[in-house]
This record gives sequence, C-alpha cells and structure tokens, in this order.
Amino acid sequence: MFLAMDTVFDQCSIAILDSGGAVLFSQTESGKRMQTQQILPMIDAALTETQLKLADIQALLFNRGPGAFSGIRINTAVVQALSVAHDLPCVGVSSLQAIAQSAYQENGLAQVYSALDARMQQVYFGQYSLVDGIMQPVFDEQNEDTEQLLDYDSQTELNIAIAGNGAELLSLHNEQVIYQSLNPNAATIGQLGIAQFKAKGGTDAANALPIYLRNQAWKTLKEQGKT
Repeated sequence: MFLAMDTVFDQCSIAILDSGGAVLFSQTESGKRMQTQQILPMIDAALTETQLKLADIQALLFNRGPGAFSGIRINTAVVQALSVAHDLPCVGVSSLQAIAQSAYQENGLAQVYSALDARMQQVYFGQYSLVDGIMQPVFDEQNEDTEQLLDYDSQTELNIAIAGNGAELLSLHNEQVIYQSLNPNAATIGQLGIAQFKAKGGTDAANALPIYLRNQAWKTLKEQGKT
C-alpha cells in the first residue's frame, strides 16, 4: 500500500493506492488556506477508512514541485516527519509530470508540454511523452530532463499541445492546442510515484527534497532584490 499527498495544486489531497495503482481512498479539499490544518486529519481519515496503519504503508509519495513554495513545503515536511517516525521510504513526484499525466488520462495526449504559472513573468515548463501508461520526461542532448523556467511569451520548439495553467502565458504556434482545466490530485501523484518506486526505489527523509527551480523562492522579494 502507498500513501500519496499533494498540497502544491492549491488543494489538500490525500490518496491510498495498492501496488497496482488502484485507488483505494481519495479525498481532495480545494483551496490552500487550511492545508496545514487539513493534511494530518485527512491522512488519519484515509487510514481509518481503509483499515490500515502507517506500518502497512510501503512508501510515502508526495508532490516535490515545482510550484507554490508554501504548498511544496507543507507536503514535503509532512512526508519527512512521517518517514522519520515510521522508517518509511519517500518518493517525490514532479508537479509538471502530474499535469502531463492528467493530460493523458483526461484527454488522451501521448505527448505534451506542461506549463505551470510561476508568477514573476515566468512559467515552470517541461516536456513529457507516454511510455507504458506513464508520462515520462523527455531528455535533452545532455541527458537532462526539460524542467526549466521560461519567460512569459516564450515559444516552444515543437507544435504540440500545452497543458496547465501557464499554457496561455506562452506564445503559441498556429493551431497549437492548450488544456488548462486539468485536475491532478494525490491519486495522480500516487500512480506516478508507484511507477517511480518500482523503477528506482525510494529515498530516506533527508533526501526527500523539494524542487523549486527558482532557487531563491524561499526569500522575500526584498531579499531577492526585486524591490
């Protein structure tokens, strides 16, 4: 059994899945103001509903970002604490990959760009392609995945669909299709996390790290030199 969580997509979402990726429990509460108060009671409710204990959980799966700093911090901190307390491995899942997976599940896309509004005139961006039912990152010539920050109005190299709330902020090719209304949640994080766990295993709490892409995201605007 796997416990998955997400507080990055302006929601508090919890899911429990079996090793085959079947969703045994899923609950999502929209909004980000109450995430810190919601997440632990929701985990308790998920375990109670499925008659499980944390000792029955094989790994903890979480949204590692990029995205809103506070949301990344919340689910990362909870995973780290549970990992230490119960000696459980962790798996961080990319928010951009979750958007791509939703684009596949909801719209049948086998190749897509993911674009998430990063504010400050930029979007978080990545390219994904379907492999055995999982949207996997496309790697460049240096064997690095394509997760990066792009400025508003940047144009993609290929005329393929763009998914996520940052899609309309990019400069589109003629007839390039965008999908903004997608709904990745903890179940999406869980399905991706299970595939990653089977392929690579998990990590301990000390290495269950967030990915911000914007390295100074935790600083105030004044500290970043923006004011």
